[in-house]
Amino acid sequence: MNYSIECVASDSNELGEGPIWDIAEQALYWVDGVGRRVGRPSIWRLDPRTGEKRSWSLDHDVGAMALREQGGAILALDNGFYTFDFDTGKLELIKAIDADEPRSRLNDGKVDRRGRFLAGGMDDKEELGLCGLWRLDPDFTVTQLERGIICSNGPCWSPDDRTFYFADTFQQQMWAYDYDLAAGTLSNRRDFANTKDEKGFFDGSTVDAEGCVWNALVIGGELIRYTPDGEVERRIGMPVRNITSLTFGGPNLDEIYVTSMARVRHPATHAHFAKQVRPQFGAGSLYRIRGLGIRGVPEPRFTG
Repeated sequence: MNYSIECVASDSNELGEGPIWDIAEQALYWVDGVGRRVGRPSIWRLDPRTGEKRSWSLDHDVGAMALREQGGAILALDNGFYTFDFDTGKLELIKAIDADEPRSRLNDGKVDRRGRFLAGGMDDKEELGLCGLWRLDPDFTVTQLERGIICSNGPCWSPDDRTFYFADTFQQQMWAYDYDLAAGTLSNRRDFANTKDEKGFFDGSTVDAEGCVWNALVIGGELIRYTPDGEVERRIGMPVRNITSLTFGGPNLDEIYVTSMARVRHPATHAHFAKQVRPQFGAGSLYRIRGLGIRGVPEPRFTG
């Protein structure tokens, strides 16, 4: 199969993450999780038809973003859930999360097809299972769904909404859960895949229209497609190793956008990531893959 990989935005995101293709605007949004730490914008938008980019700066680290049906966005920031107004740049706190745990900050998140936002936390030192997985309902009620997480990544749902996938990067495990769409609850957690024999670690995920799970293998530099029973169906090598997340986009949802991070500036308390003295060429850029012949499913907006 012939496919192409191209760089569509070379903005050297410190921690590019959380790409969302909005079918209404036919535009891509993504975040730079720690961009503010190096004086860079935190939220980005690309119109692929014109190449026009916009960006917004925040005073917080940002883990994930969800677009709202009524306009604006919901943000999972380091210390809690917020509303965000693109026109004014105004942030309003909805609910602080783990206020008594300074090492915990919100990380990856996505919206289910009833318009709820699920986002999980991560230990900023990437060491202890002190974080949770949270559900923000359209009425702004917050419910904890899981605990004992080191680094939340890759939340996504099967096309029939009956299975929820979720990974802990540093436990090197991705799980599948039964998902009750009506109630927004999880049950029957079981192992789905792991990275113990891989060169990298689970980061952001998405699901395609055939029910296969795609994951960005951070440090490993590969996109891995898993069948619904957890078998590796294919691998796509990327131009940089520091890939972080992916989403389907384009008018027919048959393109894949892949985010990346500029460099690894720690290690934290572990030795999984070797500290990079020099950045990889092209790391921190946004990439697009065309020609795979595989379609994604639309990402819903938060309904509150």
